Amino acid sequence: MWPSGAGSRQPCPRESALRRAAISGNVLALPPHHVPTGRSVRVFICANPDDTEAERNALKEHVYPKLRDFCRENYGIEFQKHVFDLSPAATSIDRVNPPPDWIYMAVSTVCNQRKHRYRTSHCVSCQGLRDELHAEAHGLVGEKYGSIRMPGEVESAEFEMILDAAVEAGLDTHILEEWYCRDENSVPPAYYLKPKAQMLKNYQNSMESSSAAKTKNDKAWRTVSEEIKKIFRTSVLQLQEKGTMKSAQAKKFLCSALEDELDFALGKQTPAFLKKCVCYIRKISNFDRHAKLPEMARYMDIVVSADRVMRNQEAYERLLKVRDEFIPTIVAASNLRVYSSVTHCDMKLGYSQEVESHYVEGLCKQFYEDMVDIIQATVQQNFDTETDPLYDEIIQHLSLCKTLSSFYEYKSESLDYMQEYLLPSKGSRMMPLVVYGGPCTGKTLLLAEVAKQAYTWLQTELGPETDPVVIVRFIGSSDFSLDLRTLLQSICEQIAINYRCLIHFLPNKIQEMRELLVNLLGESSFHRPLVIVLDSLEQLSEADEARKLWWLPVHLPRTVRVVVSTLPNKYGILQKLRHLVHDEGRYVELVQRDRKACSQTLKQQLLGVKRKVTSGQQIYVNEALAKCTLPMFVNLIYREVVHWRSHKDVDDKSLCSTVHESIEQLFYSVENKLGQRFVFRALGYITMAKAGLTEVELEDILSLDNSVLSDIMVSSNLKNPLRISYDLVARLKEELEGYLIERQVRNVTLMVWANRHLHLIAQKLYLSNEEDVHQMHSLLAEYFLGAWSGGRKKIFHCDNNHFASLNISQHKNPHHQPSHEKASSEKYSYDRQTPEQPWVFQCNLLEPDIFFVNHRKMTELLYHLTRSGRTDDLMFGVIMNFSWLYTMIKIGQFEKALTDIDLAYSYSQEKELKFLASTLRSIKVKVMKNPASLSAELQQRLLPVVTSLPKLRHLLLECDKDGPKYCSIVPLHSSMDVTYSPERLPLCSSYMQIVEILPTLAPNIVLVALEDGSVSTWDVESRQLLRQIDTAKSVVLGIRLTTDEKYLVVATTKNTLLIYDNHKSCLLSEVDIKGSKHGGITGGVTFINGFTLSSHHALAWLEASKDVNVIDLLYGWPLYQFHCWYEVTCVQCSPDGMYAFCGQYLNTTSIFHLGSGDKLATVTSEFSGGFVKSILVLDTLHQMVMIDNEGSLSVWNTKEITAPRLMEDYDCRGDESEVVGIELSEDQRSILICKARSIEVLDTKVWKMVEKFKAKRTERFVAAVLSKNGQSIVASMENTSSIFVWRRDSGQCMASLIEISGAIVKLIKSTHHNMLLSVASSGVLSVWDIDIITAMSNIDKTGKRIQTLQLSGREDYVFTMDGSESIHKWNFNTGFIETVYKHEGLVENCVLTSSGDLMVTSDDKSSQYIWQTATGENIFRINGQKISQLLITHNDQFVVSLCEQNASRVWRLATGHKVCNILVTLQNALITTANTFLVGATKNKLLAVSLWSGSVSKKFVCDDGITIVNFKLIPDCPDFVVFVTSTETVFIWSVADESICRRVQLPTNFLKNLEDFQISPNGKLGIVSKGDENINVLDLHSGKLRLVHAAGIIWRQKLSRDGRYLVYVCFRNCEEDDEAGVVSNLIVMRLADGKSIGTCSLYKTPTFLCLSQRALNIIIGFEDGSIGTYTVVDRVDAALKIKIATSNSRQIVNNASQKVRPKCGNHAFKSIADCVWRESTEVFSRDSPINVSDSGEAETTTPTKKSELLQ
Repeated sequence: MWPSGAGSRQPCPRESALRRAAISGNVLALPPHHVPTGRSVRVFICANPDDTEAERNALKEHVYPKLRDFCRENYGIEFQKHVFDLSPAATSIDRVNPPPDWIYMAVSTVCNQRKHRYRTSHCVSCQGLRDELHAEAHGLVGEKYGSIRMPGEVESAEFEMILDAAVEAGLDTHILEEWYCRDENSVPPAYYLKPKAQMLKNYQNSMESSSAAKTKNDKAWRTVSEEIKKIFRTSVLQLQEKGTMKSAQAKKFLCSALEDELDFALGKQTPAFLKKCVCYIRKISNFDRHAKLPEMARYMDIVVSADRVMRNQEAYERLLKVRDEFIPTIVAASNLRVYSSVTHCDMKLGYSQEVESHYVEGLCKQFYEDMVDIIQATVQQNFDTETDPLYDEIIQHLSLCKTLSSFYEYKSESLDYMQEYLLPSKGSRMMPLVVYGGPCTGKTLLLAEVAKQAYTWLQTELGPETDPVVIVRFIGSSDFSLDLRTLLQSICEQIAINYRCLIHFLPNKIQEMRELLVNLLGESSFHRPLVIVLDSLEQLSEADEARKLWWLPVHLPRTVRVVVSTLPNKYGILQKLRHLVHDEGRYVELVQRDRKACSQTLKQQLLGVKRKVTSGQQIYVNEALAKCTLPMFVNLIYREVVHWRSHKDVDDKSLCSTVHESIEQLFYSVENKLGQRFVFRALGYITMAKAGLTEVELEDILSLDNSVLSDIMVSSNLKNPLRISYDLVARLKEELEGYLIERQVRNVTLMVWANRHLHLIAQKLYLSNEEDVHQMHSLLAEYFLGAWSGGRKKIFHCDNNHFASLNISQHKNPHHQPSHEKASSEKYSYDRQTPEQPWVFQCNLLEPDIFFVNHRKMTELLYHLTRSGRTDDLMFGVIMNFSWLYTMIKIGQFEKALTDIDLAYSYSQEKELKFLASTLRSIKVKVMKNPASLSAELQQRLLPVVTSLPKLRHLLLECDKDGPKYCSIVPLHSSMDVTYSPERLPLCSSYMQIVEILPTLAPNIVLVALEDGSVSTWDVESRQLLRQIDTAKSVVLGIRLTTDEKYLVVATTKNTLLIYDNHKSCLLSEVDIKGSKHGGITGGVTFINGFTLSSHHALAWLEASKDVNVIDLLYGWPLYQFHCWYEVTCVQCSPDGMYAFCGQYLNTTSIFHLGSGDKLATVTSEFSGGFVKSILVLDTLHQMVMIDNEGSLSVWNTKEITAPRLMEDYDCRGDESEVVGIELSEDQRSILICKARSIEVLDTKVWKMVEKFKAKRTERFVAAVLSKNGQSIVASMENTSSIFVWRRDSGQCMASLIEISGAIVKLIKSTHHNMLLSVASSGVLSVWDIDIITAMSNIDKTGKRIQTLQLSGREDYVFTMDGSESIHKWNFNTGFIETVYKHEGLVENCVLTSSGDLMVTSDDKSSQYIWQTATGENIFRINGQKISQLLITHNDQFVVSLCEQNASRVWRLATGHKVCNILVTLQNALITTANTFLVGATKNKLLAVSLWSGSVSKKFVCDDGITIVNFKLIPDCPDFVVFVTSTETVFIWSVADESICRRVQLPTNFLKNLEDFQISPNGKLGIVSKGDENINVLDLHSGKLRLVHAAGIIWRQKLSRDGRYLVYVCFRNCEEDDEAGVVSNLIVMRLADGKSIGTCSLYKTPTFLCLSQRALNIIIGFEDGSIGTYTVVDRVDAALKIKIATSNSRQIVNNASQKVRPKCGNHAFKSIADCVWRESTEVFSRDSPINVSDSGEAETTTPTKKSELLQ
């Protein structure tokens, strides 16, 4: 029944109940700590501010950053620290009019059931602390109890009772009556503390007042507060003694904030919560004796009596009661951690700074350890949202649903109607229910409430055994819900999981996705009914015609319900719904409610928080409700009137009349409370963030914003780290509760606006200034880049008088200070303590694939970089960052990465980004299957082009740094052919219709003139027509652009020039072109023969005319005519626009002054038979070059412009072909002349031909151009559809690019961007990047398959043999061929000395050669015998030349003299390490021949019929040989003893396909390859054979010198999907664990594999004659980690934009032999000049590992 489409995931039987509840949509079953899923570790610290300042500062500076890193790296969650000053001293003076108990609101700590609005909000916050998943409470208790708190509000009965008691006690109550005011709006009535601004004279905000005024106010406030506290204390104690007031009631007037907080945090808490609490008690011995010291007042409660300072015993007793009674009681009943320390004072200084620092150091260490223990015990690593995007999408919408439904307060009939719709009905078919209404009518809140209650409603109706499925999507709130395709996909997958439907793969077509959804709806049943809730259909993107609603299922099964919502007048969605759903009963309109109902709702809300309004105030509330009764408006009125006091004077302007005005008023009120600058920036950052901000991020970002810090910081209080206080963020959240809501995305809690109306108004108020917006985007980009992390300090501009000088209104943006004030500001640098921002948080460095993605950086960084215009950071911080690329691919966001790269390209127009995108698309299949291979794949493809695209260097360096974490193979030199496809644009049906094509300054914009008279401007990349000019049906002859592209000039057959404004496409003027009065063809019609442009002039001439018309482009009128001697053939202007050079027949050129029209000179070439084809002006050399139609050149010195001097004549008339193209190189050093039959390149320094390329007889050139560096030629041939690239130095054709559109008829080069435009016969325009094309010529090739290669001892050069007469010497570091050694015959053998200074070779002409590799000189030649194998002893003294027919010889390399003859024939011979024996095999014998005598010293003879298949020497045991016989037996033979040490029998038929045989250095393991998909690891001690499966059929394998790694090349299986031309794979296996540690694709057929002996470098020869070099960097091997960093083999280490290619040296052999070998003698023609450094005889080595081997 399932269509062929749709991917899937079956439900996991081990899924937790919470996960199942989330997937089924049961919101009510999810606890608060699961939805929202945003997880964080929150630490609440209770402490007195005075005596714990040092502790809190040390924790803030040293411990919290470490804990934040620990949480992010190990759990992917945030760490939030909330350090609160709980005493009135900290809250009453520094803030502007705080509620007396305000701190409780932010702290979320005190949870006494208060009777008034403020206290109720406290209780909600407190419950948040208890329900917080990872909340931890820490108490710091010292020797100070703290003063009692002054109540902010007291019930009237209590207050009046206290007042009477004070009068009775004889106290003056005047101050109490003055500062407290009765409020009848409180229920019951209460007295509240009046604001300081109202009571204190000349009170000002601390930011605006002078230091003296502030000190005066502070002193006055302290006096008042102490007097009030004294009255309360005395009265309450008296009432308590009389029994009038109970102890519990009196406690709030007598205890300090510290006791109150500890009682809440530790008392009446569950044991589970107490496990996460820690209390640190600091006792100071003999502290009382130091009370008289002024500094000690910070650490103890003191009283002054009769000028004597002493400790406050009453406060001390209350402290002891808390510290020594209350806390131990809690410890006895729970697992509360308590640390108590005793500190001893200094005898003279008391509790000195040194003593305190010692204590603080220990506290920080213990605090960190305790926090880590608690976090590890309570937090679990959760990778669900990392590995399951669907689950994350579900959780996002459920968390938003739960948050929004909590604000649904205005119950309506609509909810009952929707409940009725969701319940089962008798009908056979159902239709969707549509909810619509204007903005702010509560649609989203209603649907959130429906989604939350749906599960319960259905279970109540159908029974508890029913298991409904509720799917909710708030469209536009997540990336997956914005696009129709991803929306339907996530819904289908969620349905499939719930109903256990296996979907094989997701359909590609959107129509099939809709069919899949319809089929899945049929899976529902009465046992498992299905409800789908879709909010805000208008938020769907336009893609796939989503807004036409063709995809919405209209006819639903009986057990399926679909609820949708939309705005009534947006995109016509409601009208389309009415065409689909005809039943009017299926529409619910949300309109404004009745005023009386709203008034009653408002009254109930106020009573809920024990508030009301007076009857007089109610009149104005009713007036406001008469204007608007939208739910949001009612809520905004509630937020305003809940603060009204009974004595507040209100009028008709106290309340706004619209939602918009009320929201603005709300924002202004928040600005007045918290500071305008702070609110401007805080709400601006939240609004501009792409997905919202977390509390911690907002705190970090505001701490980076100097304008905010300047507003809230006092310069005298500046210190490191410089940050804003968290309580500002907490107060902002509290003030905007219900409007600024929390939303959970990928384990992170984000602050976002509750609806779009709030977002729009915030954007209007706070993001209207473009300069500010740019600055804020830039700061957000810096934050997510981590620019100021890791202790990097940012400059802070501090100016105390700054804000006093600014005149800021509520409607103006207050961000910038005048420049003169900035100049006067003092500069400081401070650490803002922002976190590092890696792309991933690594849990374990040894397991790099286990990580948490930094989704916040993924989401925000690119967004803010593009909007702040930081293209360099965008390019190098994101796109060219390997970690970003790898992470995006690893988490399945490959297409998103490509989209981001395309976006970056659209901003920067850097062609490196375009090439990177095409590269990633070509390796998509490979890296999606194996993301670890990303670095190797990128390096292979980018290394060949990095010199042409230099900005790719950054990405290659990133690959070097981070790539080895995942793939141990690092390409050093890549010979991969560059795969490149141009941009194509069909212009017309045939090239014959194209008149001309002009490139422009923009690389993707071209101008095209067609014969129908149209001139079009095209964007080639997007294939869009940008603008078009119609020349009134005139036939166009040609078009030209001025250099600044201001003017476009069009020549027509009407002999007119049309001058257009190029950017506006409007005609400026039309000018007629006239010929000479005495020239032309009599009676014939002549057209414009040609025209050209200078910076301000147009020059045109007619056919057979001797005159050139000069037109002023600015005014569009003719200036004058240049009169020439002969008919004009071409005109060229000088680059400065001063002179015009007019070429004519008879190879004559006239020079005119463009400003005056004067003729300055006329010159004629001696080749006067033809005409001037082209003129080149070499302004840097003051030269003018005339080129005639046959390609001959005349070079004139124009330094004296009126008298040009002939410098050079270059005759090229031998070639009969016509000139088809001429080009001057960019550096003006070369001139390319393209003729139909040849291409010539001239050097302008010596004016001689340096290269000439001839076409074959049947071929003709169409066009040719030079590369940017002039080292390559790019050309096209007639009737061919390819572009060819030739190397100038070698003449080798390096690449042939096929144009699929047809034969190329024209090539046009753009000098601005080094682009090449080709026109095909089919009328298709292709745009090629010459830089990329010529990058192909950077790869050296011999042209023939590499047969063998040798690596020099120093591993700096590679010598290759390809079956030709030459050996090529390659530079290992650059990959270039530096030297070619040519032989008389085909080279057959080659060996090198250990130093690589000498090379011995032999060819098929029976000659041997000795070469000096550095100079390339053939210093010695021996003729006479055909050599089958060459060997050099390890001390470089002797050469062994083995012959198959004649006697083999051992001869001295230094002299060429024979040492001995070897008469036996040996195959695959090897020289032992001691240089003693030559070990070789015959059919059934293994022989050890003495290198001194040539005789057989040792031998092993097999039985009859048995042959030796293969043998190897054991590197660490030089006198031991391992060999395999045809009986499938492995022998270990001791050469010294001539005995068999060990014999291992292999399985039957094992050797049938033996391909290779390797031995580990210690001889314990043998690696056998049979040409299949298995690696056979043979244990030579136990005889056990272990099979390791390879990735494909093994072609070659090599064991590393240390025996730790196996390198092999395998061919891919035929059944695998095509991987963009992958031929084989290079794989490195670590033998210790059998793990493949690196894979790299090979895109050419390999022909030879070689491993270096020192570092683990790999060299591969390919079929096309190129080589590739690689190295292995195993992260487990510390010694190899730094190899790349110190290696010179990386091309990208050089900062030069272009590599300097060394000139390849060709060295020939000696024609006369120095020595001729006869059968038994040799004849020397002269003494040998060979100089061999005597390294000495090798030390006599004994088989020291023999005992180990034979054990």
